[in-house]
Amino acid sequence: MAAQRLTEEARGVYIISATPFAEDGALDLESAGRLLDFYLEAGVSGVTILGMMGEAPKLAPEESERFVAHVLERLDGRLPVVVGVSAAGTDNLARLAHFAMERGAAGVMVAPIGGLHTDEKILRYYADVCAALGPEVPLCYQDYPQSTGVQISVPCLQRLVAELPQLVMLKHEDCPGLGKLSRLVEAGRSGEMRRISVLVGNGGLYLPQELARGADGAMTGFAYPEMLVAVVAKQGAGEIEAAEDLFDAYLPLVRYEQQPGFGLAVRKEVLRRRGVIASARTRTPGPSLSPADHAELTALMARLERRLGSLG
Repeated sequence: MAAQRLTEEARGVYIISATPFAEDGALDLESAGRLLDFYLEAGVSGVTILGMMGEAPKLAPEESERFVAHVLERLDGRLPVVVGVSAAGTDNLARLAHFAMERGAAGVMVAPIGGLHTDEKILRYYADVCAALGPEVPLCYQDYPQSTGVQISVPCLQRLVAELPQLVMLKHEDCPGLGKLSRLVEAGRSGEMRRISVLVGNGGLYLPQELARGADGAMTGFAYPEMLVAVVAKQGAGEIEAAEDLFDAYLPLVRYEQQPGFGLAVRKEVLRRRGVIASARTRTPGPSLSPADHAELTALMARLERRLGSLG
C-alpha cells in the first residue's frame, strides 16, 4: 500500500531516482534496491521514479512495469512514490499510471507533449489526461520547457489548478523561473488560486533562492541527497546562513552535474563511487565520461570533502 496519496501539502525532498543498469544494459534491480536504501538513509520525504533523468523513454513497457513493481515492493509504503508516466500516447500513459497506482504509488507525474503552443492546447491536453487517469489519481505537472519545448504561463497554470482538482503538485523547472515561482506561491497564499505543492528541480542549482521564495521543497536527483534534505531542513528552521554555507560547499558539484546532455553520466558515476550502484552505465544513446571528465570529478569530490571538513 502507498504510504499516502499525494496531496497539495507535500513538502520536503522527493528525490528523482536514477534507473540503474548493468554493464550489458539490462535493468539492475539489485542496485535499485541499494539505491532506495540510500535514499531512505538520506532522509528524503518521497521518491520519484521514471522521470526524464531516470531514462524512462529508453525502457520497454514491460521494463517500466518491472521497475515500478520492484520499487513499490521494496519501499513497502515507507515513502510516497511518484511515478513518471509521460508518454506520447495517452492510452499508454494511463495504462502505466493505473498499473502503478494499483501497486501503491502515491501519484503520477506528467510532462506536456510537444506542440502544445497555446494555453487552450495545454488545457485540453491535461483535461484529456485527467479523464483517462480518473479522478482518484493525484497528478504532478512537470514544467520543464528546456526539454519539452512547452511554455506554460502562470494564468494557464491557475486555470489548470481551478479546473482539475486532482492536480496537486507542480514540479517547477522553468529557467529562469524565480519570478514565476513567486507569482505562483503568492497566488496560493492570497487565495487567488487553490494551493498546490510546488517542488523545484534543475538539480537543485537555485535551491536556496527557490526556498526563500516559498517553494515547498525539491524534486530533483542530485547524487548527494543528504545535502538537499539538510538545506531544506535548515532553511525551514530559519537557519538561512547555515543553509547557504552548506549549499555553497556542494555547489561546484551541483553545477558540474547540471551540464545539459551530460549530467546524468556524472550523477550515475558519483552514485557508483559512493558504492550505491554497481555500474554508471546509461542506455544508448547516452553520455559517458572521458578520462578527463573522471579526473575533474575526482578533484571536485575531493574538494567537497575538504569543504565539508572545514564546516565541521
